[in-house]
Amino acid sequence: MPKRAVITGVGHYVPEEKLTNADLEKMVDTTDEWIRTRTGIRERRILRDGATSDLAAGAIKDLLKKKKMSAEEIDLIIVATVTPDMFFPATACVIQEKIGAKNAWGFDLSAACSGFVFALVTGAQFVQTGAYKKVIVVGADKMTSITDYTDRANCILFGDAGAALLLEPSESKEYGIVDYILHCDGSGGQYLNMLGGGSLNPASHETVEKKMHYLYQDGKAVFKVAVVGMADVSYEIMKKNNLTSNDVDWLVPHQANKRIIDATANRMELDSSKVMLNIDRYGNTTAATIPLCLSEYYQNGQLKKGQNLVLSAFGAGYTWGAIYIKWGMENCQD
Repeated sequence: MPKRAVITGVGHYVPEEKLTNADLEKMVDTTDEWIRTRTGIRERRILRDGATSDLAAGAIKDLLKKKKMSAEEIDLIIVATVTPDMFFPATACVIQEKIGAKNAWGFDLSAACSGFVFALVTGAQFVQTGAYKKVIVVGADKMTSITDYTDRANCILFGDAGAALLLEPSESKEYGIVDYILHCDGSGGQYLNMLGGGSLNPASHETVEKKMHYLYQDGKAVFKVAVVGMADVSYEIMKKNNLTSNDVDWLVPHQANKRIIDATANRMELDSSKVMLNIDRYGNTTAATIPLCLSEYYQNGQLKKGQNLVLSAFGAGYTWGAIYIKWGMENCQD
């Protein structure tokens, strides 16, 4: 009998240093008003020293501390990221060593801004089959490491953060990950990518000079597809599970752009009070946005046991998807 994968722990880590819109006004030709009205972002966090593994390890340590749990209890670590410390070893291996998870194995998963949604569904399979009892799914990205701060259209969007969830099995079908819908469309890769550094374009003087090791995004092209894709898949998961807007307690959207989030909520006929938001304080932290919302809202006592959540994301690939979760953790205020 398959078990249900339930979220039983949350944690997050954000660097202390802030990069505000006022700071960016001094770096590129932009204004605070322009950034806020088009994206909803006021500030983002910057990790000066360290790597993605430090963001992820910080998030997992926060989770373990709250759970009063040892790292040696972890069976598996799945890391959603597009900014691994290096190509190999996997960032999961680096994290495993940093936190002392001696009994865990792990791997990295790359699906850009949909990375955490894909990783959470992947982690759930290991739990539901009975293979493992304690699976950590962490989304972490040091986006500032691949951001060109002369590119005024894109440098305003991104920040650094890490956030993690713990998945455990439950005999009860009342809570946990209920359903999911995932998609990808490789034809969209030309509009959102990082061309340099892989086997197609190995690092060279030419790739550096052409800025191919920075994130590239055709903002208008991506926005048009994302605003439809994220809204549609969120609506689709509702209808598939016979949920109305009254049944959904929280939309937990990827924090890429406030206008995309608003369009998704409108498609679901949800009031803005049911939408988790932190884009104003962190910007787009790629794989970390969704678990960061969940960790903060739980910590603030806004997530309650039995609530219906729809997680939704759209990212490079193109990749997109939604997950329907019945929240199983008791309300908590730390």
